Amino acid sequence: MNITTIGLDIAKSIFHVFAVNQAGQLVKKKQLKRKQVLTYFANLEPCLVGMEACGGAHYWSREIEALGHDIKLIAPQYVKPYVKGNKNDYNDAEAIAEAVQRPRMRFVPKKSIEQQDIQNFHRQRERIKQERMAIVNQTRGLLAEYGIVIHKGIAAVRRELPLILEDAENDLSPLSREVFAELLDELIGLDERFSRCENRIKAMNQNNAICQRLESILGVGPLTASASYAAAGDGKEFDNGRHYSAWMGLVPGQHSTGGKTELLGISKRGNSYLRQLYIHGARSVLRHSVNKTDRFSRWAQGVLKRRGHNKACVAVANKLARMAWVIMARGETYQLPV
Repeated sequence: MNITTIGLDIAKSIFHVFAVNQAGQLVKKKQLKRKQVLTYFANLEPCLVGMEACGGAHYWSREIEALGHDIKLIAPQYVKPYVKGNKNDYNDAEAIAEAVQRPRMRFVPKKSIEQQDIQNFHRQRERIKQERMAIVNQTRGLLAEYGIVIHKGIAAVRRELPLILEDAENDLSPLSREVFAELLDELIGLDERFSRCENRIKAMNQNNAICQRLESILGVGPLTASASYAAAGDGKEFDNGRHYSAWMGLVPGQHSTGGKTELLGISKRGNSYLRQLYIHGARSVLRHSVNKTDRFSRWAQGVLKRRGHNKACVAVANKLARMAWVIMARGETYQLPV
């Protein structure tokens, strides 16, 4: 019988296939080594292939899709309810095959190589930022052991540490000065790497029409624009702007029963990094909309007065995300508020 749907459980070396026909009956289940995967799918008639959205899933989705198959990526939490019996690779593959056939299943947008490149630079930037902050905190803590206290923040350490090293009257020993000089050199090196990451992100934005349009939105800078494109592409995988903001976790969670609706705090689902960038942008919008009289600024300030700063930030971030979806999915340009 013809195979219409395949659940593919991917891994580093061993892959498991669970193939079913149009009636949902098992046709074949098979174990494949990594080098056998593309050959196996090249010899199959085009069918629907489901995979969990995990490490390597976007690469395999591109490769298998190039062979004529229809690829769907599913978040692992949506596959879990379909697992029957104990956990093993074949049961996982069967659960994927079952989940991918559901008409109301939610799928993860597939990423292109360009999107993965941009996402890679964002992750490198975040890692360098964390390493830089760790050095700053360690430097301040070690200096405090010698009775030298400097202000918080990277700029303060960058400014004051060279002066401390040049001061011959403090209690630092020659050995400790050597250690702090090495920390300063490491901080300077991380600053340079951090700047290179940001410059690469901005350079990639200049060659991307979607990112350029996104940057025109109030509160959306180069980082948010490129991160939005890396995560959602052209946004057409989403039905509307609310779907996009809900995917990002910027809408209230819900715990309703018996006809009684109970809304909670924001769901915080999806891409936490992207959600963080939109909320940072919303803070900037609130700060700069105080003396403005356009409709959007009046609305933002009204939410701020009624609900407080934190809730207003989330509300504005939700609005910015919806605007971003319109610009990504419909190809429109941002119009300044009046």
